[in-house]
Parts: sequence; C-alpha cells; structure tokens
Amino acid sequence: MSAGSTAVVPELARPPRLVDRLVARPEIGSLLGAVLVFVFFTLITDQFLTVKGVSNWLDDASTLGIMAVTVAMLMIGGEFDLSTGVNTASTGLVTGILATQAHWNVWLALLVSLVFALLVGLVNGLLVVRTGLPSFIITLGMFLALQGLNLGVTRAVTGNVQISGVGAAHGYESAGYFLASTFRIGGTPFPVSILWWIGATALLSGVLLKTRFGNWVFAAGGAPLQARAVGVPVRSTKVALFMLTGLGAWLVGNINVLRYTTVQANQGIGLELQYIVAAVIGGCLMTGGFGSVVGAAIGALLFGMVRQGIVFADWNSDWFMLFLGVLLLVAVLANDVFRRRAERMRR
Repeated sequence: MSAGSTAVVPELARPPRLVDRLVARPEIGSLLGAVLVFVFFTLITDQFLTVKGVSNWLDDASTLGIMAVTVAMLMIGGEFDLSTGVNTASTGLVTGILATQAHWNVWLALLVSLVFALLVGLVNGLLVVRTGLPSFIITLGMFLALQGLNLGVTRAVTGNVQISGVGAAHGYESAGYFLASTFRIGGTPFPVSILWWIGATALLSGVLLKTRFGNWVFAAGGAPLQARAVGVPVRSTKVALFMLTGLGAWLVGNINVLRYTTVQANQGIGLELQYIVAAVIGGCLMTGGFGSVVGAAIGALLFGMVRQGIVFADWNSDWFMLFLGVLLLVAVLANDVFRRRAERMRR
C-alpha cells in the first residue's frame, strides 16, 4: 500500500456501534421502562421522589427483587419454579414454629429452615432432571404440597393458621438486626432488605457473567444437548439452580417473619408469578439461555415504583394488574427482538 493511502475496513469487520451493543443487552428494555415510569410518577405526584417515597418503593421492590434474581438464574438455565412463593411462607413457618412453639434460639431455627429450603430445591431439581418431566409440572406439585403442609402443620401446632410472637423468642434481637433492621438516610428509615437485594444482584450477576458456572447456566438453558456433549454438567447445574431459588425463598421468608414477627400459613401464594414476570421484564426468555440478573432486579424495581406510584397518585390499585399484564406482553415481544439482535451481532 502506498504512503498516504487510506485503508478500507470491510463493513463486517467494523466493531459494533454503541447503540447496537446496548440494544443487544437483555436488560435494556427493563431499564428504559424503569426510566419512563420514574419520570412519569415524579411528574404527576409530589411524594414519589421524596426520601420517604423512595424508601417506600425500594422497600416494596426489595424482597421481590431478591427472589426475582434467583428465579432469573433458573430461567436462564431453562427451568421454572412455581413453588417459590409458597416456599417463602414455608421457611418462615419453620423458623416461627421452632422459635415460638419449641422455644429454640432463633439462629438455630433459621439454620433448620435453611436446610428445609435447600431440600425443597434439591427435591425439585432431582425430580426434574431424573424424570424429564417439565419443571412447570414438578414445581406445581411442590407448590400444592407445601401449601397443604403449611396449613396442616400450622393448624395442628397452634390451632389456627398463623404463627406469632417471634419477637419474644431468644436470639430474635441479633437475628432481627441481621435480616430485618433499618438504616437511616435523611432521617428516614430504609429496610436492610434493600441491601440484601443489592448484594444478591451484584453477587449473582458476577457469578453469571464472570464464572464457569455462569457459562454452564447459559449453556444448560440454551442448548442442553450440545452442552452435555462438550462436558457441561447440565443436570447438576440445574439442580444447583433449583437450590438457589430455595435459598432465595429462605432469605425472603425469614426477612418477613423477623420484620413482622408473624407469618400466615397462606402467605406468599401468587407471588411466584410476580417473580417470573419480573425476570421476564428484565430480559429472561421463557425458553432459557438468555437473560440478565440485573434486568430481573430492574424488573422488580419497576414493580415497586408502579405499585407505590399508583398509591401516591391516589388511583385504584386494580390498575396495577392491568399494568402488569400489558408490561408482560410487551416484555415478551421485546425480549425476542433483543435476542435476535444479539444473535446477529455474535455471527
């Protein structure tokens, strides 16, 4: 090439533009939605952007967000867990019964309920990978079993469907500080569950994007047969992901029981769908192999902002369900577009 000549870079060799890279990110749709919702409720309400208002919608989003990021990991791995909502009640009930009826130290009760939660995840995972049945069916069965167990055991032990008095149990003060205390910003209390949510999001996002296990999760959800052929432990990866949702249910269930010092046997029913919707809004495909932990956390944030924004705007809360349905449909369509764009960029 002569001096002063200009090299011509083939079109296909040029690096992707910033906008293309952003559009290919699974969480970009949820981020744009969150910005729009934030601006909308900031403009139409006076309380939304106050310190107390921020505390309210972050509080609303935090426990949902903890579960959403674990559910997102499982969905990226190609599976569902419909028992997560009721399992939050189950773990809280185990802690509450042992602390109030058996008079155990709360820390020991927490340990036993953790083992219980992990066993639920282990059973779900083993049944799915060994039977080959859809995880939808397996975890629906677990959902029904836990629901009956919660009601039956609680009524047999207490004569009603509620456990209360956890605040008087030995060890409650230190355990409550760990899981259910508050910190103050500008004199306004913020629940520590917000910090657990942020920590869980950062940790699981790092695991998903920076570790070998994260590569296994994407492979197990996107192309399990090919992944198994190249040595990816697909079955054990899926079992570990089910146990992760059990761990999330334990954390959320015990944050709630220590915060409110009471737990209802029918608590958590229906929340499993909100966890899945938050993950889908955050960029997870229903078919697996694509998604974002950060996106799921943003999806939960959207829930919190809208639910509290509707309250601040003095609207009927029934509008929240309309929003939820529309947002889910839009997210499913948008996620498919983003996935196709990401696949074209990788070619």
